[in-house]
This record gives sequence, C-alpha cells and structure tokens, in this order.
Amino acid sequence: MRPIRWTRVPGARWWLPASSLLLAGCLATPGPQVQGSGRCDDSALGWAVGQPADEATLRRLSRESGAGLVNPVGPDSVSRGDRRDDRLRVYLDAANLIQAARCE
Repeated sequence: MRPIRWTRVPGARWWLPASSLLLAGCLATPGPQVQGSGRCDDSALGWAVGQPADEATLRRLSRESGAGLVNPVGPDSVSRGDRRDDRLRVYLDAANLIQAARCE
C-alpha cells in the first residue's frame, strides 16, 4: 500500500482568509427595519380585497398594519397554524388578487 501524498493547492494561502472576510460581510448586514411596535393591526385593511398583490400594495399593507413581517400566501401554499403578533398574512388567488389580509 502506498502512503498518501499531500499536494499543495495553488492560492490556498489567500483563499481561506478571503472567504472569511466575505462571510463576515454577509453576517454584518442589517435586516429590515420595522417602524413602530411591529404589532399587527388588520382592522383598516378591507380596502385591499380584490387589489393586485404588487409590491406597492404589499408595502402599503405593511405600513398601514404596522406588521413586522408580511407573508403572502398563494392558493397552493400551505401555512402553519402558529400565531405571531407581528405577522400579516395576505391570502392570494390564482390571478394574484388579494382575497384577505389578516394578522395571524
């Protein structure tokens, strides 16, 4: 049986430190900022039913509800039954129209 012979990989000296710096940059990126308490209130979101679920509409729903998290739920999506005070679920139909917007 032959002994294992280790070979050097070209550029290995700089690869590990460089990859560490790249990963550190990803970890230092701040997440989305929530205005207000982050507690969801869906009492004034009835206007959204029948509207297209485009970016502007979802941003408006987020702003008006105060939710820290907006979760669009498509017609074939499965959602868990857990409840969060900071989450707004926006239920969509196959045509991407909003059917309901509820804090869940």
